[in-house]
Formats: sequence, C-alpha cells, structure tokens
Amino acid sequence: MKKVILILIVAILPFTSIAQTSLFDKFEDMDDVTTIVVTKELFKMASKFKGGGEEGKKYQEMVQSLESLKVFTTENATIAGEMNVAVTKYLKSSKLNELMRVKDKDANVKVYVRPGKDDDHVSELLMFVSDLKDKANKEAVILSLTGNIDLNNIAEITEAHIPNSGLKLKK
Repeated sequence: MKKVILILIVAILPFTSIAQTSLFDKFEDMDDVTTIVVTKELFKMASKFKGGGEEGKKYQEMVQSLESLKVFTTENATIAGEMNVAVTKYLKSSKLNELMRVKDKDANVKVYVRPGKDDDHVSELLMFVSDLKDKANKEAVILSLTGNIDLNNIAEITEAHIPNSGLKLKK
C-alpha cells in the first residue's frame, strides 16, 4: 500500500499547483500524522541547480513555479476519518475538478485539479488516498501541490523519460 502511494505521489507530483490548504494544516501537529511540507523557498533553491541541457531548463522552470507541497499521512482510523471530512468540506468550497478515481481492494484514490490561467496550466492538485481493506486499521493520505504548472513542460519531460507515454505536445 505504501509503495503504491509513493509511486502515485511521484507520478502526480508534476501535475500540481495553487491552493488554500489551511484546512489541512491542522493535521500537521497531530501525533499520529506524518507530515511533509516543502515551501516555495526550497523550490526556489532547487531551481538554481544547473545542468541537464534543455531538459534541465524545463525542470528548473517547473520547480520554480511551485508554491508548496504538503503531504499528510496517518494509520489512525479516527484521524483518517477526520481527513475524509476535511477533504469533503474542502471540495465543496473549492473549484476543483475531479481528474481521476482509482478503487481497488486495498485503496480508494481520488485526484482533483484546479485549472490555471489557461488550458495549458494547472494551479492546484489535490490527491486523497483512503484505505479500504481494514476498517479498524484505516490509512489515509492527503497530498496538496500548489503553484503554476505548465502542462506542456510536463509533457516534454515525460516524453523524454517515457518515450511511449502517449503524452504529445500540441503543435
């Protein structure tokens, strides 16, 4: 389960952007919640590293446009329930569009995006993963990535690493 979540986080990381995530910040100080918070300052620092030619430049542009990354995970059933309520409440008050849903015997994964300044940009990505296999030992993950992501850069980078990915640029 944790490997699947990590793979999804890494796969979706480039597709995210701008959000009001203060609703989720309450989970940061809870004892049974593992929290990862990456700020704009770290993204700025990461964008300063040189190298990689044209592809490296695309990575720099993408990373520089990120505002924040927040990940909250728990294996506490009570907190997992609170996370579900918080995500549901946030979805009702935000202008996020459902991007995809994946449900199998182990987990329920939902991914939402907020459109950016035009069709080529995304301003927020929200992913919520909830564990379905064991009601008594429920797991949950909230991932929020905000910024100004150019989907054309994502497509170019993805195509460079995964030539048969199916992501093609508009000409």
